[in-house]
Amino acid sequence: MMRRIEDRKCRPSTDTKEYWGVMSFYERFEHVVALVLSGVISVIIVIALWHLISEVFSLLLLGARDPLDHRVFQVIFGMIMTLLIAMEFKHSILKVLERQAHVIQVKTVILIAQLALARKFIILDFAATDATKLAALGFVVLVLGAVYWLLQERDDHAASGDAVVQPAAAGAAVVLEDNK
Repeated sequence: MMRRIEDRKCRPSTDTKEYWGVMSFYERFEHVVALVLSGVISVIIVIALWHLISEVFSLLLLGARDPLDHRVFQVIFGMIMTLLIAMEFKHSILKVLERQAHVIQVKTVILIAQLALARKFIILDFAATDATKLAALGFVVLVLGAVYWLLQERDDHAASGDAVVQPAAAGAAVVLEDNK
Protein backbone atom coordinates (compact mmCIF):
# COMPACT_ATOMS: atom_id res chain seq x y z
CA MET A 1 0.00 0.00 0.00
CA MET A 2 1.29 3.41 -0.95
CA ARG A 3 1.80 5.70 2.05
CA ARG A 4 3.55 8.72 0.50
CA ILE A 5 2.98 10.53 -2.75
CA GLU A 6 6.69 10.17 -3.58
CA ASP A 7 6.20 6.38 -3.68
CA ARG A 8 4.09 6.58 -6.82
CA LYS A 9 5.25 4.28 -9.58
CA CYS A 10 3.85 6.55 -12.24
CA ARG A 11 4.54 10.26 -11.91
CA PRO A 12 2.33 12.79 -13.66
CA SER A 13 3.90 13.78 -16.91
CA THR A 14 4.53 17.41 -17.69
CA ASP A 15 6.30 18.04 -20.93
CA THR A 16 6.62 21.77 -20.35
CA LYS A 17 10.32 21.67 -19.45
CA GLU A 18 11.04 19.30 -22.30
CA TYR A 19 9.21 21.29 -24.98
CA TRP A 20 9.73 24.85 -23.69
CA GLY A 21 12.86 25.28 -25.84
CA VAL A 22 11.09 24.34 -29.06
CA MET A 23 7.88 26.26 -28.38
CA SER A 24 7.23 29.40 -30.36
CA PHE A 25 6.72 32.67 -28.51
CA TYR A 26 2.95 32.40 -28.94
CA GLU A 27 2.87 28.78 -27.70
CA ARG A 28 4.76 29.87 -24.60
CA PHE A 29 2.34 32.76 -24.17
CA GLU A 30 -0.65 30.39 -24.45
CA HIS A 31 0.91 28.06 -21.91
CA VAL A 32 1.54 30.84 -19.40
CA VAL A 33 -2.02 32.16 -19.87
CA ALA A 34 -3.41 28.66 -19.31
CA LEU A 35 -1.32 28.32 -16.13
CA VAL A 36 -2.57 31.67 -14.81
CA LEU A 37 -6.18 30.81 -15.69
CA SER A 38 -5.81 27.48 -13.96
CA GLY A 39 -4.56 29.19 -10.81
CA VAL A 40 -7.33 31.80 -10.85
CA ILE A 41 -10.01 29.16 -11.35
CA SER A 42 -8.51 27.10 -8.52
CA VAL A 43 -8.82 30.09 -6.18
CA ILE A 44 -12.42 30.64 -7.32
CA ILE A 45 -13.22 26.97 -6.72
CA VAL A 46 -11.75 27.06 -3.20
CA ILE A 47 -13.68 30.24 -2.33
CA ALA A 48 -16.92 28.85 -3.77
CA LEU A 49 -16.41 25.56 -1.91
CA TRP A 50 -15.80 27.42 1.35
CA HIS A 51 -18.96 29.47 0.77
CA LEU A 52 -20.95 26.28 0.03
CA ILE A 53 -19.65 24.56 3.17
CA SER A 54 -20.52 27.58 5.32
CA GLU A 55 -24.04 27.71 3.83
CA VAL A 56 -24.63 24.01 4.42
CA PHE A 57 -23.18 24.30 7.94
CA SER A 58 -25.50 27.18 8.80
CA LEU A 59 -28.40 25.31 7.20
CA LEU A 60 -27.95 21.97 8.91
CA LEU A 61 -26.19 22.61 12.18
CA LEU A 62 -27.24 26.09 13.16
CA GLY A 63 -30.76 25.81 11.83
CA ALA A 64 -30.56 29.34 10.47
CA ARG A 65 -32.71 28.38 7.53
CA ASP A 66 -35.44 25.88 6.82
CA PRO A 67 -33.87 23.05 4.75
CA LEU A 68 -37.27 22.24 3.25
CA ASP A 69 -37.68 25.74 1.85
CA HIS A 70 -37.59 25.57 -1.95
CA ARG A 71 -35.51 28.75 -2.24
CA VAL A 72 -32.85 27.33 0.09
CA PHE A 73 -32.75 24.15 -1.99
CA GLN A 74 -32.32 26.24 -5.15
CA VAL A 75 -29.49 28.28 -3.63
CA ILE A 76 -27.56 25.25 -2.36
CA PHE A 77 -27.85 23.26 -5.58
CA GLY A 78 -27.11 26.37 -7.62
CA MET A 79 -23.87 26.71 -5.67
CA ILE A 80 -23.06 23.03 -6.28
CA MET A 81 -23.67 23.42 -10.00
CA THR A 82 -21.46 26.52 -10.07
CA LEU A 83 -18.66 24.46 -8.51
CA LEU A 84 -19.15 21.68 -11.06
CA ILE A 85 -19.02 24.19 -13.92
CA ALA A 86 -15.80 25.73 -12.58
CA MET A 87 -14.19 22.31 -12.09
CA GLU A 88 -15.12 21.22 -15.63
CA PHE A 89 -13.69 24.45 -17.01
CA LYS A 90 -10.47 23.93 -15.03
CA HIS A 91 -10.28 20.34 -16.28
CA SER A 92 -10.47 21.57 -19.87
CA ILE A 93 -7.59 23.99 -19.20
CA LEU A 94 -5.55 21.20 -17.60
CA LYS A 95 -5.96 19.15 -20.78
CA VAL A 96 -4.28 21.97 -22.68
CA LEU A 97 -1.48 22.17 -20.12
CA GLU A 98 -0.93 18.41 -20.20
CA ARG A 99 -0.79 18.47 -24.00
CA GLN A 100 -3.86 16.27 -24.38
CA ALA A 101 -5.46 19.03 -26.45
CA HIS A 102 -4.05 22.04 -28.25
CA VAL A 103 -7.01 24.31 -27.65
CA ILE A 104 -10.13 24.24 -25.54
CA GLN A 105 -12.37 21.78 -27.33
CA VAL A 106 -15.72 22.97 -28.69
CA LYS A 107 -17.48 19.93 -27.18
CA THR A 108 -16.20 20.92 -23.75
CA VAL A 109 -17.53 24.45 -24.18
CA ILE A 110 -20.91 23.01 -25.26
CA LEU A 111 -20.98 20.74 -22.18
CA ILE A 112 -20.11 23.66 -19.89
CA ALA A 113 -22.92 25.69 -21.48
CA GLN A 114 -25.31 22.77 -20.90
CA LEU A 115 -24.22 22.62 -17.24
CA ALA A 116 -24.79 26.37 -16.94
CA LEU A 117 -28.29 25.97 -18.38
CA ALA A 118 -29.01 23.09 -16.01
CA ARG A 119 -27.94 25.37 -13.16
CA LYS A 120 -30.21 28.09 -14.53
CA PHE A 121 -33.17 25.71 -14.54
CA ILE A 122 -32.40 24.63 -10.96
CA ILE A 123 -32.35 28.19 -9.60
CA LEU A 124 -35.11 29.54 -11.83
CA ASP A 125 -38.40 30.54 -10.23
CA PHE A 126 -40.84 29.21 -12.82
CA ALA A 127 -43.80 31.04 -11.32
CA ALA A 128 -42.12 34.42 -11.75
CA THR A 129 -40.52 33.72 -15.14
CA ASP A 130 -42.06 34.83 -18.41
CA ALA A 131 -43.13 32.05 -20.78
CA THR A 132 -41.06 33.49 -23.64
CA LYS A 133 -37.93 33.33 -21.50
CA LEU A 134 -38.67 29.70 -20.64
CA ALA A 135 -39.25 28.91 -24.31
CA ALA A 136 -35.99 30.64 -25.27
CA LEU A 137 -34.05 28.71 -22.62
CA GLY A 138 -35.66 25.46 -23.77
CA PHE A 139 -34.72 26.26 -27.37
CA VAL A 140 -31.10 26.93 -26.34
CA VAL A 141 -30.99 23.57 -24.54
CA LEU A 142 -32.31 21.87 -27.67
CA VAL A 143 -29.80 23.62 -29.95
CA LEU A 144 -26.84 22.88 -27.66
CA GLY A 145 -27.90 19.24 -27.50
CA ALA A 146 -28.13 19.06 -31.29
CA VAL A 147 -24.72 20.71 -31.73
CA TYR A 148 -23.15 18.33 -29.22
CA TRP A 149 -24.75 15.35 -30.98
CA LEU A 150 -23.44 16.55 -34.37
CA LEU A 151 -19.93 17.02 -32.96
CA GLN A 152 -20.06 13.56 -31.39
CA GLU A 153 -21.20 12.04 -34.68
CA ARG A 154 -18.32 13.76 -36.46
CA ASP A 155 -15.84 12.44 -33.91
CA ASP A 156 -17.31 8.92 -34.12
CA HIS A 157 -17.00 8.93 -37.91
CA ALA A 158 -13.43 10.23 -37.72
CA ALA A 159 -12.47 7.59 -35.14
CA SER A 160 -13.99 4.71 -37.07
CA GLY A 161 -12.65 5.81 -40.46
CA ASP A 162 -16.10 5.72 -42.03
CA ALA A 163 -16.78 7.48 -45.28
CA VAL A 164 -18.37 10.89 -44.94
CA VAL A 165 -21.47 11.65 -47.00
CA GLN A 166 -21.78 15.23 -48.25
CA PRO A 167 -24.53 16.62 -50.46
CA ALA A 168 -23.55 17.46 -54.03
CA ALA A 169 -24.55 20.67 -55.78
CA ALA A 170 -27.34 19.02 -57.76
CA GLY A 171 -28.87 17.41 -54.66
CA ALA A 172 -27.27 13.97 -55.09
CA ALA A 173 -25.03 12.65 -52.33
CA VAL A 174 -21.32 12.21 -52.86
CA VAL A 175 -19.30 9.81 -50.69
CA LEU A 176 -15.87 11.07 -49.71
CA GLU A 177 -13.28 8.68 -48.35
CA ASP A 178 -11.63 9.80 -45.15
CA ASN A 179 -7.89 10.12 -45.81
CA LYS A 180 -5.93 9.67 -42.60
